Amino acid sequence: MMPFIQFNLPFAEQDITDFIPHRAPMILVDKIIAYQRDILVTEVTITAQSPYFDDKHRAVPNYVGIEYMAQSIAALAGVEAKLRNDKIRVGFLLGSRKLALHAKQYEFGRTYRTHVKRLYQEESGLAVFDCQIYLMPEAGSDQDNTLVAEANVNVFQPQDTQAYLAGNQGTGDQDATNKPLGH
Repeated sequence: MMPFIQFNLPFAEQDITDFIPHRAPMILVDKIIAYQRDILVTEVTITAQSPYFDDKHRAVPNYVGIEYMAQSIAALAGVEAKLRNDKIRVGFLLGSRKLALHAKQYEFGRTYRTHVKRLYQEESGLAVFDCQIYLMPEAGSDQDNTLVAEANVNVFQPQDTQAYLAGNQGTGDQDATNKPLGH
């Protein structure tokens, strides 16, 4: 098994937006921590400026974890695209299986790491990822990372997003098997 590559140059110094199609205010992860073929680790520290931050509870709701997973998957696709000198493509979150949210929320001031591992991918762009989110121990603590969320996440990244959304992926014919998501 290939060891993790810790990002030094050029990835670590680049903005996360260099690897994902998302733009503010919908950038949910802060940075890429590690990359290995089919695997990526991202990190987010919860602040009052974090998307979905709830001032009353001083936290981000736990259901946002599925979006941390999806955006980490997008970052993996972006790293792979950059390594191929290809463009960053839009993907679609199709759903999840085995979703387990072990914490009520993502706490203010705490750091979380999302691990995504590709389990399966078809030529069409359909893929399944095994994902976990861990709460990192506070500085000086002897605690281990705490698992706070996990799921198998299903995603789809078409080669041509515009054609796919227009219903023209593949043969160019618009038929029942080729409708945009949500139809």
